[in-house]
Amino acid sequence: MTTAESTQVAVELERLRGTIDAGFARVDDSLALLVQRSDQTDKAIADHEARLDALEKSRWPLPSIAALMGLAGVVVSAYALVGR
Repeated sequence: MTTAESTQVAVELERLRGTIDAGFARVDDSLALLVQRSDQTDKAIADHEARLDALEKSRWPLPSIAALMGLAGVVVSAYALVGR
């Protein structure tokens, strides 16, 4: 290999190195963006979880009220039957 050829190979290798470095920089930027979006999604999910927990704590105990009303209906019916 002559010095001209070895110089040309060195130049091509340097260009290839620059291309690879640029590609890695783009991949790093993309990964950083994905991590940022993931963090934002995690925060949004945590916020939704907290709001859902608050709603669950403050809801009316409708099934319990329905059961008590049914029991009251049975008691009134039984009282009406016994009172005859």
